[in-house]
Amino acid sequence: MAGAKGRSGGPRANSGGARPNSGGSRPGAGRPPSTPPADTEPTDSRDPLQFLLDVMQGKIEPSPDQLKAGIAAAQYVHIKAGEGGKKDAQKEAAKKVASKFASATPPKLVAAGGKKV
Repeated sequence: MAGAKGRSGGPRANSGGARPNSGGSRPGAGRPPSTPPADTEPTDSRDPLQFLLDVMQGKIEPSPDQLKAGIAAAQYVHIKAGEGGKKDAQKEAAKKVASKFASATPPKLVAAGGKKV
């Protein structure tokens, strides 16, 4: 009955589509809802380094996204000791060299007998 109006097309049996008297999709179909781990607390007020230390000590179990965010944020909040760029190292080297070759103070002009000229 391809040509009969109202008799062709529409949802098929057991297709999960919208039918009168159907409950919609099958129960339990689809991905399960994700829930965050219960023992983590919001990290918006915590220091990233303290967060990573708590993870290391096993006090909390973060999600992979939280761990990546903590590592990325720690690099901006805490700078490694002694870390500097190439330009900083070049400036320090230039200061050392400049102190060796700096112009000496002019000699004092003192006449014979200790009198200034």
